[in-house]
Amino acid sequence: MAKGSVRKKGKKWYYRFYVEDASGNLVQKECAGTESKSETEKLLRQAMEDYESKKFIAKADNITLGELLDIWAEEELKVGTLSNGTVENYLGAIRCIKKHPIADRKLKTVTAGHLQAFLDLLTFGGTYPDGTVKRGMSKDYIHSFSAVLQQSFRFAVFPKQLITFNPMQYIKLKRKAEEVDLFSEEDMGHTGTQPISHEEYEKLIAYLEKKNPPAVLPIQIAYYAGLRIGEVCGLTWQDINLEEQYLTVKRSVRYDGAKHKTIIGPTKRKKVRTVDFGDTLTAILKKARKEQLTNQMQYGELYHHNYYKEVHEKNRVYYEYYSLENTQEVPAGYNVISFVCIRPDGCLETPSTLSIVCRTLAKKLDGFEGFHFHQLRHTYTSNLLSNGAAPKDVQELLGHSDVSTTMNVYAHATREAKRTSARLLDKVAGND
Repeated sequence: MAKGSVRKKGKKWYYRFYVEDASGNLVQKECAGTESKSETEKLLRQAMEDYESKKFIAKADNITLGELLDIWAEEELKVGTLSNGTVENYLGAIRCIKKHPIADRKLKTVTAGHLQAFLDLLTFGGTYPDGTVKRGMSKDYIHSFSAVLQQSFRFAVFPKQLITFNPMQYIKLKRKAEEVDLFSEEDMGHTGTQPISHEEYEKLIAYLEKKNPPAVLPIQIAYYAGLRIGEVCGLTWQDINLEEQYLTVKRSVRYDGAKHKTIIGPTKRKKVRTVDFGDTLTAILKKARKEQLTNQMQYGELYHHNYYKEVHEKNRVYYEYYSLENTQEVPAGYNVISFVCIRPDGCLETPSTLSIVCRTLAKKLDGFEGFHFHQLRHTYTSNLLSNGAAPKDVQELLGHSDVSTTMNVYAHATREAKRTSARLLDKVAGND
């Protein structure tokens, strides 16, 4: 039951009691009564009874945009149907927004102009209020920020009724103009993510075998099967059929910066897919499995086993990754998992570690400037299509939602592949 009291100010009595605001905090609500104390006490009882029966939410006139984002995250985002990965992306956007002064503005004073200026700053870059100068963000990041603001303001209008209209409806997401120097002598033919040649791949493997051997197997799998970095790390030996030469992609591994945990979750499209492979990858996997069994015997008690723990948060389920030495007691709720891409001591080779490896070799290995793990997936796509694979088959192997995505990747194929395609017209003209 709500607690209340009355007090006299001047000639009139006032009654007050505590109610929950939109964020669940108790706030004091005060209303004017009459010049009679008994009548005001009666009004207080009626108001408290009404509150207990209807549980109305106090109008939070002083709520800020940052507070709105927190409320929306708890009441809508975390209990919704979006994937765990998308939820984490949106929570990351919220943390970024809250670092900007716009988050401290009273919700009712936030205008379309404020929001447009904020999103323009994110898009084009510039000097931030704290004096730092940053470059513009990618289109995908901007869309995440826009989605967070759009949905949270819609939530503020209804069901919260904190504001009467959504200022985000007037926002236009702008695009950075592509500046082209019409008189530059620079070769503009190599744009987008370029695949690597097989000779470059062999150079890459030779470098890693000397500098960082645990990264070799993930690179090989990505090159010959086209898996994303999180999918490679999430692959288990139970997912691989060496006899029939195919693997099943069921899960993906990522690092959750907010929880400071490595999380095992679904793939990008939340779909399971089958990827066939050939003799080369079969031999690589058989050799890796044999080496891992040897390492397990050599490390003995110091060898690690990998586990996952199911965690429930609101109506969401996710899985945390853990590794324990042979001698450590396995806590209740830990389930063993046999990952393919592991270090000599048995620990998982994580996406975070692989990303660091790729950034390092991009700086130190000649010819690999700007290299990143996803480039291997582009290479896999280009290799298949340039050698006659059906686009629809390649789409399914990659797990793309649409074949146009697959073909857009191939549009950034090697210069030689484009020359070969262009010369097909010579055959039409009879000049072959």
